[in-house]
Amino acid sequence: MKLPIYFDYQATTPMDPRVLDAMLPYFTEVFGNAASRSHAFGWKAEEAVENARAQIAAAIGANPKEIVFTSGSTEAINLAIKGVAEMYAEKGKHIVTSLVEHKAVLDTCKHLEKNGYEVTYLTPEKTGRITLEAVKAALRDDTILVALMWANNEIGTLNPVREIGALCHEKGVLFFSDATQAVGKVPVDVEADHVDLLCLSGHKIYGPKGVGCLYVRRKNPRVRLVAQIDGGGHERGMRSGTLNVPGIVGLGKACELARTDLEKDAKHASELRDYFESKIFAALDHVHLNGDKDHRLPTNSNLSFKYVEGESMIMGIKDIAVSSGSACTSASLEPSHVLRAMGVGDELAHSSIRFGFGRFTTKEQVDFAVEHVVAAVKRLRELSPLYEMVQEGIDLSTVNWQGGGTH
Repeated sequence: MKLPIYFDYQATTPMDPRVLDAMLPYFTEVFGNAASRSHAFGWKAEEAVENARAQIAAAIGANPKEIVFTSGSTEAINLAIKGVAEMYAEKGKHIVTSLVEHKAVLDTCKHLEKNGYEVTYLTPEKTGRITLEAVKAALRDDTILVALMWANNEIGTLNPVREIGALCHEKGVLFFSDATQAVGKVPVDVEADHVDLLCLSGHKIYGPKGVGCLYVRRKNPRVRLVAQIDGGGHERGMRSGTLNVPGIVGLGKACELARTDLEKDAKHASELRDYFESKIFAALDHVHLNGDKDHRLPTNSNLSFKYVEGESMIMGIKDIAVSSGSACTSASLEPSHVLRAMGVGDELAHSSIRFGFGRFTTKEQVDFAVEHVVAAVKRLRELSPLYEMVQEGIDLSTVNWQGGGTH
């Protein structure tokens, strides 16, 4: 088995060879600009782009004309939230989101707050889920947008998207969902789920980095956006810029595979994840599952190992690629904002590790991970005075930490 092994599928995924095969001709043979309408080079490139648009639309139950290409989910999020805020400012300036969103959503909302918009940040349940009741209570007459992720990137928790979407449509409020982690892992249908705007990114579904898209509903209701990038008026005026044809072809192929292999991929990942968790919980005490056991992605396991510091743990299992939080904020030593919002204490939050399982994960890799995680936890706990006290039966709540004695 080749080392190191990869268990960070939420951060990015390895490209599927079938995706690469689809992309290769568009780097060399079919190199035209999709906006060049006067010759065959441009026509072939445009044909490839439109084919990819159809593949993406089929994966999420949309119309191909509702797909707007971007550089990834972060750009798509900015376009969705800022685009709606500016377009519908006369109707209202109130947006509803949650404390456990990706930083791309939270920072975009904070930007709007500086420009006079009001944002309500919903607190999740202890499992990280946003309830329908919480959304309902937050809606106001001047609410123009609800922005809630489909699946959380750190803990894998799934929100009740269909119910929230139906509520928003009933109240005449637009609903945007960051589905970056959900597409290809759970069924996504923008019509059945009442979603008005949705983003996804190629590198989360075994496609290329640097390409993604935004779904923008065309009817019932028709969603209009103010463009955030001005230029040649590409993508029906919503996103100017020369299209990344090879990347778009790769995104289309990745979405096609995500649709056709959805059940197989989900079954494969969830079986390995459940096997991994059963082995970990059998071998170790004081392990806590972060998230919603019943409503989560099949690919995600976020565990806190009490009396072990997360960064020390990662260094202790250097042959296993994992994360202590979101890839976009993993340089920070602050506890995860997601776990904090769920009410997880700093000690447990600092000891959390995110394990990701995907299309190319094997049972052999899982066995290797279990063996090394268990060994690392036991080794690090031997160095922990707190764990030693717990093993001796001392109630830590009675310890007088300042004086070194007990109450």
